[in-house]
Amino acid sequence: MTDTPQAQNPFDPTQWEVVPGFEGLVDITYHRHVGLGCVRIAFDRPEVRNAFRPGTVDELYRALDHARTTPDVGVVLLTGNGPSPKDGGWAFCSGGDQRIRGRSGYQYAAAGTDDDTAAGVDEARVRAEGGRLHILEVQRLIRTMPKVVVAVVNGWAAGGGHSLHVVCDLTIASRQHARFKQTDADVGSFDAGYGSAYLAKQVGQKFAREIFFLGRPYDAETMQRMGAVNIVADHAELETEAVQVAREILGKSPTAQRMLKFAFNLTDDGLVGQQVFAGEATRLAYMTDEAVEGKEAFLEKREPDWSPFPWYF
Repeated sequence: MTDTPQAQNPFDPTQWEVVPGFEGLVDITYHRHVGLGCVRIAFDRPEVRNAFRPGTVDELYRALDHARTTPDVGVVLLTGNGPSPKDGGWAFCSGGDQRIRGRSGYQYAAAGTDDDTAAGVDEARVRAEGGRLHILEVQRLIRTMPKVVVAVVNGWAAGGGHSLHVVCDLTIASRQHARFKQTDADVGSFDAGYGSAYLAKQVGQKFAREIFFLGRPYDAETMQRMGAVNIVADHAELETEAVQVAREILGKSPTAQRMLKFAFNLTDDGLVGQQVFAGEATRLAYMTDEAVEGKEAFLEKREPDWSPFPWYF
């Protein structure tokens, strides 16, 4: 085997199948593992370092929401396809495509055009709707979905792509190619939510401010020492490692994993986090004989019999 970027590709297509109904995606790919309740969602614009445009985000949200509502899926791997056909470089996601960033957000291209520059923008749609920043909706979906989301960082995670890795539950990074760089201040942007505040929870205030204020690139091992990367793996074995992590997660209680995720989120997410956690607690309560007695007594128009249920302490 030659040591070319393509030969090092960690994606093994024999282990994955395209999710039915998602064959026509343009900017991402969506696969399910052949033997596990695990899906792989990948940015698929390697020629632009997997930068996202509004259509990318639409597809990403649709795939993530499908994974969220698929009951036999417990783990989502989020990664980037590659390498770049231009220079052989690898990228997880380099954030928003600055070529189509307008004053009100990122702008859709006009129908029937592949022009990703300002010349191809759908001006009528921009006037009617404004630009989009709905990558923030994707962040919230990753944060609140009752599945473990793992960032598999195979190359550059920059700008909004850096924030996506931060908001994921776990991060596995390529020893050879992963690079982390927060470019917001370089392009007149800033992620004042999860991308910065939650990053500070992971690496501490001083390191978080360094990452944003200086905008330097960091390799996987440096980010692991800081506390923002869980596992560093050789590039060719990156997705093998990710699948093994998924297998370990899937070997545990789905309810416990869901409740643990929401418990970890609770202290940072305010009343929204409390509502999500409380909703899951209510679901657990519905599964008890005590809750069934309350419902059936109501429907049967009788007084409930609580005597079999002790006041536990």
